[in-house]
Amino acid sequence: MGRMTSDAAPALDPANPFAAPSGLPYELPDFATIRAEHHLPAARAGMAEQLAEVRALAAQGEPPTAESVLDAFERTGQLLRRAATAFFNVLSADSTPELEAVEAELAPELAAHEDAIYMDRDLHARFSALADRAASGEVALDDQQAWLLERTLERFARAGVALDDDDQARLRELNTRLTSLEASFGRTLLAASNAAAVLVTDPADLAGLPDDAVAAAAQAARDAGHATGEDADAERGPWLLELQLPTQQSVVASLDRADARARVQAAAESRGTGGDHDTRAVLLEIARLRAEKAGLLGYAHYADYTAADGTARTGAAVADVLARLAPPAVANARREGADLAAYARGSALDVTAVDRPGADDVAASDWAYLSDRLRTARHDLDATALRPYLELERVLQDGVFRAANLLYGLVFAERHDLVGYHPDVRVFEVFDEATAAPGGGPGAPGEGVGLFLADHYTRASKRGGAWMNNLVDQNHLLGQRPVVVNNLNIPKPPAGSPTLLEWDNVITLFHEFGHALHGLFSDVRYPSRSGTEVPRDFVEYPSQVNEMWAWEPQILRAYAVHHVTGEPMPSAWVDTLLATRQWGEGFATTEYLAAALLDQAWHRLAPGDVPTDAGDVAAFEAAALAAVGVDYAPVPPRYRSTYFNHVFGGGYAAGYYAYIWSEVLDADTVEWFRENAGLRRENGDRFRRTLLARGGGTDPMDAFRELRGRDPEIAPLLERRGLA
Repeated sequence: MGRMTSDAAPALDPANPFAAPSGLPYELPDFATIRAEHHLPAARAGMAEQLAEVRALAAQGEPPTAESVLDAFERTGQLLRRAATAFFNVLSADSTPELEAVEAELAPELAAHEDAIYMDRDLHARFSALADRAASGEVALDDQQAWLLERTLERFARAGVALDDDDQARLRELNTRLTSLEASFGRTLLAASNAAAVLVTDPADLAGLPDDAVAAAAQAARDAGHATGEDADAERGPWLLELQLPTQQSVVASLDRADARARVQAAAESRGTGGDHDTRAVLLEIARLRAEKAGLLGYAHYADYTAADGTARTGAAVADVLARLAPPAVANARREGADLAAYARGSALDVTAVDRPGADDVAASDWAYLSDRLRTARHDLDATALRPYLELERVLQDGVFRAANLLYGLVFAERHDLVGYHPDVRVFEVFDEATAAPGGGPGAPGEGVGLFLADHYTRASKRGGAWMNNLVDQNHLLGQRPVVVNNLNIPKPPAGSPTLLEWDNVITLFHEFGHALHGLFSDVRYPSRSGTEVPRDFVEYPSQVNEMWAWEPQILRAYAVHHVTGEPMPSAWVDTLLATRQWGEGFATTEYLAAALLDQAWHRLAPGDVPTDAGDVAAFEAAALAAVGVDYAPVPPRYRSTYFNHVFGGGYAAGYYAYIWSEVLDADTVEWFRENAGLRRENGDRFRRTLLARGGGTDPMDAFRELRGRDPEIAPLLERRGLA
């Protein structure tokens, strides 16, 4: 037992687009020729091919070297890598029933494939022997090689290579089942979110919603089949309010009718509970099996298992930070709630009555609506009035790209000759300014940094949220340059209409592009260490740093321009926007911490402590939030359990804490930029060279210390969040 087994690699049709590396620039997958039926045979052939390659590596008899072990191992699985990266990118961004069927078959096979590699004792012995030779001085490893060897040996240990045969067999069963369940959760949640979208037939229910958002809702209704052709338009309806992944829905900040806001809020919070798309039984089984897996591997619970693979190292360290932040955050939220309640009592606004007479509370569905109006009253800043000044193309070109040019010298050229996996996807070639041709155009083909794909719009086939993917990982071993994708979920307006953004959309654009920069600037030898291949509680750090440039006055004034008149956003508005950055931080911090603490609660359970009845999920959630003091009803968790895709369908199991953990580094780094005069090329070059370029090729905290000259400090985060 513990040995790899596989049949001979099935023959892959040479006409399959994955059979050979793509001939397109930067090896961009040839999406024009890829069809649903290509994915499964390519992935299966890739798995068989990699197992044959790895078996040959494990059987080598000569003393191990970096080249014969590390380089050889990293060269394996290229067919599988091509097939899997393209498949999972399209699955998340433009799924179909055919692709979901492929996932149902492929996901458990991939889990078994990984187990076959990382539970193999002969292969592990080769890596261990290399470590022994390096420790004795027989072999010299450079920094990237030493770090790769250390991380790979950790991966073997976490995969259960040291378990006996019976425990390995059980762990394989668990991994296969968990992979299937996680995929099922994601599919079910996508269906639940689509089914829960709020169909509006009475135009009075849309009072307060900006005209462009009304038009987008009418278009969404047509796209979903609720009306066709001349049967629907922005004035006559119907209208479909599609749901965003978090609990808080941006439209509730605009809708004037309390019952309309409550309807949207209820739809958001009820996803995955009951009906045809119930996620509760799946999430309970996931929690139970993860707890058993952690125990098999010698951890007290799954939260410890996750933390050990990050910079946190222990679940206790995570719990300590969250416990320190929760009380002041909730206190801030309660003060904000009291302010909103007082404001509501003195206004003529339509709001929901709270449960207790005279309570200093507001309904969760009214919070954003009242907050925007109170901010307008106090600071003369109307969030709705900002939208005409936040047009997507202008924000992208004169905001996101401009900041990248001033900081890092990047130049972007749209490649209309290259196509993505969906008509909405745009492809940009990215150049260093030093290699740009005179006049600002791109240099000769082959001189670019990589490709950036932008997929901004929501659709029924796209999962919620925003994320970055790599389609090609930069690495010197194989001579590949990066191809990265940013996905957002911005409502798409009718053809010919501008895409006007909420302020949160602007921040998300900058955030996700921070991930893209991490991938584009990667300068590492090994593909497994490329770009964002860093610990989960570090990966959000560079993206959060990049948010700062959305607020930078020089950048903000460049992109905040009226989409019709061309007039800049009034200076007073810009000044007020900058001055009110801490507005609503009590709400924002509390809703985030409630979700992070809920994630920890599920993953600190022993197998026998996980509820067994779907009806117990809500009670467990309520008790978990109360136990840590974040059970403040007007501020529900950013994600409730039934639609917490990060945790039950994605890669953040027991790791949602990573955002606030990374924000400690982010806030400290923002201070570093400010101490060094901010938006300067010298600062960008140092941040790029010291941190972004290293990807996962070194200990990420060592890279941070080299940048900052010390360990991170939490004070800047506390100040930013109003918790000092």
